[in-house]
Amino acid sequence: MSNTNHLRFLGAVAVVTLTASSATAHITLENRQATIGSSYKAVFVVPHGCSGSATTKIRVQIPEGVIDVKPMPKPGWNVEAVKGKYAAEYDFHGAKLTEGVTEVVWSGGKLPDDFYDEFVLSTFLTGALKPDTMLYFPTVQECEQGTSRWIDIPADPAHAHDSKWPAPGVKLLAKP
Repeated sequence: MSNTNHLRFLGAVAVVTLTASSATAHITLENRQATIGSSYKAVFVVPHGCSGSATTKIRVQIPEGVIDVKPMPKPGWNVEAVKGKYAAEYDFHGAKLTEGVTEVVWSGGKLPDDFYDEFVLSTFLTGALKPDTMLYFPTVQECEQGTSRWIDIPADPAHAHDSKWPAPGVKLLAKP
């Protein structure tokens, strides 16, 4: 094989590899099923940066019906729990909740593209959520160079894999 053909071959392999890795590697939830009316530990797995650039911020939007959100501190990172009003009122251990954490932001750290890490929330999934549906946590990953918006929520969860930027999701199960 000539040097020119060899370089073309290596270039083609690199394009296929990069395309495949970017299409299949996205932020996901470690636990992909959760029971309504119970606590849920949401572990967001970040497998890479943005096109080779280190991750510097993760923002997670908390969906309606998810309450008692407590982010796990992460050494080397700042964490902010943004509070706001809920669309509905929720009963939680005898209290009526009308507001709480609506977004969590980890920032100030640096996760190199060659490493993965996990960002964790403790939550409670209210009885207002519907079993046998998917619950999505739109997530924005900011990097030194670029941003990946994992915010696509499919109209049909059976076709979630068709999205280039799928939001991390969990299948909701009925309480036994």
